[in-house]
Amino acid sequence: MGFNAFSGEAGQDFSDLLKTTPASDARGNGSDSAAFAAGFSDEELEAVVGPERRWSWIEIDLSAIRHNIGVAKRRLAPGCKLMAVVKANAYGHGAVQVSKTALAAGASHLAVATVNEGIQLRRAGIEAPVLVLSEPPASAIPLLLRYRLMPSVYTVEFAVAYGEAADTHGVRAPYHLAVNTGMNRIGVRFDEAVEFARRIGFHRALVQEGTFTHFATADCAETLDFTMQLRRFNETVAALRAAGIDPGLVHCANSAAILRYPETHMDMARLGISLYGFHPCPETRGYFDLRPAMSVHARITAVNTPPLSEGVSYGMNYRSTGSVKICAVPVGYADGFVRALSGRTSVIYDGRLCRQVGNICMDQCMFEVDLRSHGTARRPDPHVGDEVLLVGAQNGVAVTIEDLCELLGTIPHELCCGLSMRMPKVYLR
Repeated sequence: MGFNAFSGEAGQDFSDLLKTTPASDARGNGSDSAAFAAGFSDEELEAVVGPERRWSWIEIDLSAIRHNIGVAKRRLAPGCKLMAVVKANAYGHGAVQVSKTALAAGASHLAVATVNEGIQLRRAGIEAPVLVLSEPPASAIPLLLRYRLMPSVYTVEFAVAYGEAADTHGVRAPYHLAVNTGMNRIGVRFDEAVEFARRIGFHRALVQEGTFTHFATADCAETLDFTMQLRRFNETVAALRAAGIDPGLVHCANSAAILRYPETHMDMARLGISLYGFHPCPETRGYFDLRPAMSVHARITAVNTPPLSEGVSYGMNYRSTGSVKICAVPVGYADGFVRALSGRTSVIYDGRLCRQVGNICMDQCMFEVDLRSHGTARRPDPHVGDEVLLVGAQNGVAVTIEDLCELLGTIPHELCCGLSMRMPKVYLR
């Protein structure tokens, strides 16, 4: 398969199952689990990893992550820092592996969505500054301080509680001020930011290490709302400085703004979806060479040759033409290969596109291999164990995440997160 690293984060370890599963369930008799495991060392069991436990997996090309960091850094203004956004398990790509790769490639900061995501990075030995892109509940403050995670701050109550807890333990309480410039999701409203900063500025433990906003339409062709948000943010930062308040690292650029609007780069920029190789909008295509890092693989688990007119899968909304083989692979909607794709996409087998047929099931789906002759073309001969690409490129043909998004009316962010739910990941260096 050409991989050299495996992440087992997608499922429970089999050795744990051996310890917790009653032998009567596993063997159908009363022998204990130790007897069931007799003859198998822990090392042997733990060596059966990822795709060897179930023939479906996601490959993450870390060289693509490094390449995309390079694209962004070459675009940024000199001296502008880069924050890698690794929330939601790095958009399904694996937060720890992606974070380490991004930092080694030149990112200086990381951004997550939850306290747990930040703790995961710290426990993996990552020491870089980590920003939580929201204000967590006050009950999480001890975790912020213990794991050195910077929250976004936009309520006085949280800020004071955060500062008090830090002061009690003799440590600093760093944070980034979130400014609402028009997206109206989170943040202190832009015209109230100075007053807010004054209300919490008395606390000696609080340290404003950054100020940021988020654009709602940097990826849209229409620029009116984007221009308004940028103007409001610039005016807010200027007002903070005029009031003698140090805004810290000023950042507002997301992936679309990094690529489209150099005037947004400021002290730092946040690379999100483009870190993973996806264009944030049609306007950036053809101008920047982004490389998708994720591909989805499986192996054939069954091959059937149903007679003419026999159906396939639930509902039997596909029926055999009598000249096809139907191949099953262990990928279904519980793996993020959503049911709405049923009969609408293709997979790549033996360097050619093959139509996915029948309703996608929870754990499996099927595809059709046409056995009819096509001139001098070699007839495909699928077997159990043959590899299939559900997302990726081979022999000049491709099925991309964007292709699937177009069919589903969604965005790569959602699809990548879904595909990561259960399938193990292997990392290409």
